[in-house]
Amino acid sequence: MRAVIVAFTRAGARLALRIARALGDARAGDTSVSDARVFAPERYGGGGVEVLSGTVFDWASQWFSRSEALIFVSAAGIAVRAIAPHVRDKSEDPAVVVLDDAGRNVISLLSGHLGGGNELAGRIAAVTGGRAVITTATDTRGIQAVDEWAARSGCAIENPAAVKEISAAMLENWERPGSVPLGVAVTDESISPPWPVTLWLRPRVLVLGIGCRRGVAEEALASAAEDFLRGAGRSPLALKAAASIDLKRDEPGILGFCRERGIPFLTYGAEELGRVRGSFSSSPKVLEVTGVDNVCERAAVLAASDPFADAGSFNGILLRSKTLYPGICLALARSQSQGTLSQGAAR
Repeated sequence: MRAVIVAFTRAGARLALRIARALGDARAGDTSVSDARVFAPERYGGGGVEVLSGTVFDWASQWFSRSEALIFVSAAGIAVRAIAPHVRDKSEDPAVVVLDDAGRNVISLLSGHLGGGNELAGRIAAVTGGRAVITTATDTRGIQAVDEWAARSGCAIENPAAVKEISAAMLENWERPGSVPLGVAVTDESISPPWPVTLWLRPRVLVLGIGCRRGVAEEALASAAEDFLRGAGRSPLALKAAASIDLKRDEPGILGFCRERGIPFLTYGAEELGRVRGSFSSSPKVLEVTGVDNVCERAAVLAASDPFADAGSFNGILLRSKTLYPGICLALARSQSQGTLSQGAAR
């Protein structure tokens, strides 16, 4: 999580720096803050505290869309006014946490579930010895919020508007007189809704294997991928990575495609791809050019395989074999677990 912290008093700057260092020390954890930066007025700068340039409104404008968490060591009113022009949607907004400069009250102000604000408030309170103030209804009643569960479980929410319906039903113990049947579907498959109101959670378990001519346009790749995934009956939101041979590691069209979707692009050498066992289509031309008989299928299966499995074990499941589009070939593999991602050179 990329976080920025702003403080306005000497005590606040010291506390902000302590929080940043404590969060940074936890980098090995799944919920770590990997890049926490601290800002304060010039008279409190130095020693790891960067100078706040301009007003807090300028600061919020600069960092709101670029960070995963904004932390204000200030009065709550300052934080509210600073972020107000930028708040858009719970599926997009960063977590916002505010605390006093003594660290007594740590308030999760925005994106408590999807953005991880509630969890972050708890972690900061543990550092300051204060109290995490959580106001989301599910949390105050000890109920696991469905959107928080989705974020923790590596699932993308396809239709965030349904979260409200599901949360309301949970708060009422699923007893809502006169309401239509509703439920949560956790699947990477594109299927008919099981209930009139269905919240779709898409586990990130799919890897798109890509082979293409040099200079392929991002738009052409996106169009081909959309058609390919539709034909495979799978949700695009279930993609967790794209994979190819290392000859394509700097291909602008693929890099742009992955950047737009927020997924890594993994590449492997020809020898590594050649060691992948399985039934793959073979092309003499591809072998001549790349040194391996098939790129997209082998790369997809390798990237989807468990990197902690026994040596030589490739347990990624090939869901759809090589499919050709003009200048592009695609394949699709599925991991057997959501946390699986075989290591390659990521771009």
